[in-house]
Amino acid sequence: MFIHGFLFRWQPGATEEQIARAQREILAFQGVIPGLREVHVGENLADNKGDYTFAGVMIFESKEIYAGYSAHPAHQALLQWLMPLIEPIEFDLEG
Repeated sequence: MFIHGFLFRWQPGATEEQIARAQREILAFQGVIPGLREVHVGENLADNKGDYTFAGVMIFESKEIYAGYSAHPAHQALLQWLMPLIEPIEFDLEG
């Protein structure tokens, strides 16, 4: 198992609809991206979250499967419109 996690700090001007769209599109990766077992995404509820208000975790079958995730067309389509709106922090670990 390989775990990929992220936190987003939204740029000024990001709308609630854009945030909701990001959540919908990330959740839709499950069943589309091969080897992606689980997706969990939503509001960061941590007390010490700072400006990182959006969080997610993805569980892949293996590190090798995760390696193909970045190039997947669904991920690339999301990044195209999302990257100008966020400052992300990511983490990865093997479970």
